[in-house]
Amino acid sequence: MHKNIAILGSTGSIGTQALEVVDAHPDRFSVEVLTANNSVDLLIEQAKKYQPNIVVIGNEAHYSLLSESLKNESIKVYAGEEAMSQVAATSTVDMVLTSMVGFSGLLPTIRALEAGIPVALANKETLVVAGDLIMNLARQKRVPVIPVDSEHSAIFQCLQGEPGNEVEKIMLTASGGPFRGKNVEFLRKVTRCQALNHPNWKMGHKITIDSASLMNKGLEAIEARWLFNLKPEQIEVVVHPQSIIHSMVQFEDGSIKAQMGLPDMRLPIQYALGFPQRLPNSFPRFNFMDFPSLTFEQADVSVFRNLSMAYEAMRQGGNVPCVLNAANEVAVEAFLKGKCGFVEMSCIIEQTIGKCGFIASPTFSDYVETDREAREVAQSLIKA
Repeated sequence: MHKNIAILGSTGSIGTQALEVVDAHPDRFSVEVLTANNSVDLLIEQAKKYQPNIVVIGNEAHYSLLSESLKNESIKVYAGEEAMSQVAATSTVDMVLTSMVGFSGLLPTIRALEAGIPVALANKETLVVAGDLIMNLARQKRVPVIPVDSEHSAIFQCLQGEPGNEVEKIMLTASGGPFRGKNVEFLRKVTRCQALNHPNWKMGHKITIDSASLMNKGLEAIEARWLFNLKPEQIEVVVHPQSIIHSMVQFEDGSIKAQMGLPDMRLPIQYALGFPQRLPNSFPRFNFMDFPSLTFEQADVSVFRNLSMAYEAMRQGGNVPCVLNAANEVAVEAFLKGKCGFVEMSCIIEQTIGKCGFIASPTFSDYVETDREAREVAQSLIKA
């Protein structure tokens, strides 16, 4: 079945790799919509190559350049956050890949689901912030939400062919990042360059910092809770430095299924876009002889406090994960700009959670207001 794909965040790491998947299967996929926030030059290049029906640039300051550059193409050009959300519901789209960073992915995901369009979800923050709202909407509209994160794709793949079989727990694997085994004193001196040097994965700046702090694994735990309808105690994080086992499911009979492969995001992207079919590809293959030893460790939450804070936010529920996410986004940006230290990020997040009001059953507008409040509080905690 041929699919017209909307790629929201096409210039980022996931978006560019998704276009590689499209290149590998031109008979299966066409690009209908491309969006970016700031990378206008790359967006122009992509638009000329893939000839989508629509392109959107989030930053309206780049609209003139984008429009002028594409004036000889049969492509509709829009700008701004509202346009970004509206194009997610384009009637000619068969699947929306949401690979935008952070809170910005929430409203486009809602618009796609409201329009009855399947979502390939690479924006974990959407479920962290409003998992109950998103999954309830997906159920109401009978629209699939297919995970793209390698860990959640692994769980999703392990669950295929298991209808009615109870899950005892899932095990999300983590590489441990570049600072596995280090202590807090070491982390106090960590530089931006060191934190961006992930041992296994090539990713965008924000997710790479999250991986180094283990916040990424905390966000993934919250995402898994909603995707797979689990309780916090059913989600275990296991450090697996080789990143070959992407995650595991243990069923009520004690049997464990694992999904394995080389750390290559094109594989879960292709699986999500092609689901329910597995499509052939020429990506590198895993060889057991290249990895004679696969090892596993417990995560050290006394050093990497973000992971335990994420679990606590998940247990509290309500708008607390939204606060966690917003504070983390502000803290990561501050660290990348040299305005706070690596360990300070955890302090900013913890204090922000303590200062923001609790809402047990938030509406969409509550999430928007919580996000705004948390960002303001977090920003106020950062030294100028």
